[in-house]
Amino acid sequence: MREMKNVILVTIDTLRKDVVGCYGGDKFTPFLDSIQSRCLRFTNMKSIGPYTQASFPGILTSSYYFDYGRRKGLAPEATVVSEVLQRNGIVTAAYHSNPYLSGYFGWNRGWHSFYDSMQDDVSDMYPFVRGNVINEKVEKWLSEHVGSGKDYKPFFLWVHYMDVHEPYVPEKDYLRAIDSGLNVSKEEMFRLFKEVILKRDVSDRNKVEILKKLYLAKVMEVDDYVKELFGIFERSGILGDTVILITSDHGDEFCEHGGLSHDGKMYSELIDVPFLMYGVEDGAGEVCEKLVSNVDIPPTIVGLFGLGKVEAFKGRPLYPIEGYAEEGVFGEALGKRSAHAKDTDRPVYYYMDGSYKIIYSEEGDSWELYDVENDPEEKENIIDSSQHTKRLKERLIEWINS
Repeated sequence: MREMKNVILVTIDTLRKDVVGCYGGDKFTPFLDSIQSRCLRFTNMKSIGPYTQASFPGILTSSYYFDYGRRKGLAPEATVVSEVLQRNGIVTAAYHSNPYLSGYFGWNRGWHSFYDSMQDDVSDMYPFVRGNVINEKVEKWLSEHVGSGKDYKPFFLWVHYMDVHEPYVPEKDYLRAIDSGLNVSKEEMFRLFKEVILKRDVSDRNKVEILKKLYLAKVMEVDDYVKELFGIFERSGILGDTVILITSDHGDEFCEHGGLSHDGKMYSELIDVPFLMYGVEDGAGEVCEKLVSNVDIPPTIVGLFGLGKVEAFKGRPLYPIEGYAEEGVFGEALGKRSAHAKDTDRPVYYYMDGSYKIIYSEEGDSWELYDVENDPEEKENIIDSSQHTKRLKERLIEWINS
């Protein structure tokens, strides 16, 4: 495997796998779909958690949410992939607009350049810096670092977009592309956020359906930002020496299991995420169906730079994929039922092996088991009838106690 000069990680907050065209979505992501011939596409990537604080420990530290205790921020003991790379002479840069991943919570460790937008002006309707602003900052950094494109140092760049995240207030052109007959003002969109999403009120299914359309319009919008980002990479002359990883931290729910947003649940609409590897030599245009986890992303990044194993990482390199042996995937989070976790929230865990997913919630001491191959919507709990229950229960309990 040829070592790459640069690796870029693009993460899109709240992007469900099933809305991406190459995963079966209905043409909401034309740019992502257009680059498939250059990508190794993973069809069975799982997030280790259903919201940012529970998922990003996997994406950037190859650890799980509770590994270092129940914390709101990054544990001092955790090893961020940027720290590993920085120690090995690789330039590191990060550009995002997620408060939970800000320097305030410790996520600025190991970066030569780190932008978290916490000093920027935002509004209630647009609480995050938008993708075009992120792209402008990335372009400026690349022009300063790469310059003429000849003798710059290898780099790792992380770009995170918040545009798909609630509140869903898309521009009219994107909403028109989703439903030309839907006429909703931005004020009405924001009112739906406050009165339906924040209150987790699913009593009016028509409003839930409108919210899903607003969400899809935002998906189309962020697809354009990714297209713009690739244009920046092309103009910088780096694409030939760079692998680009594209994924999401979690999805969003639209009443599939009685709720909204991304609370502490472990169903597919929240933990099934896309994962694309663009620019790899072997596997471009191919599909990998192995069951993998986003805890495997940091070891993959380190491996692409030709660096050795990091003992603190819980995951394993995904490339070359032939060397990856499936061992099942795990996840954990607090079973919150609102925008913010409370001290009284209890943990929820899952383990998936093959097509079977078992979920345990401490609240109510409840167990669920689904055969996702035959029941992809996870509607039939077979915990009391499956021959796999005992084995999966024992393995999850073993992992929780380890």
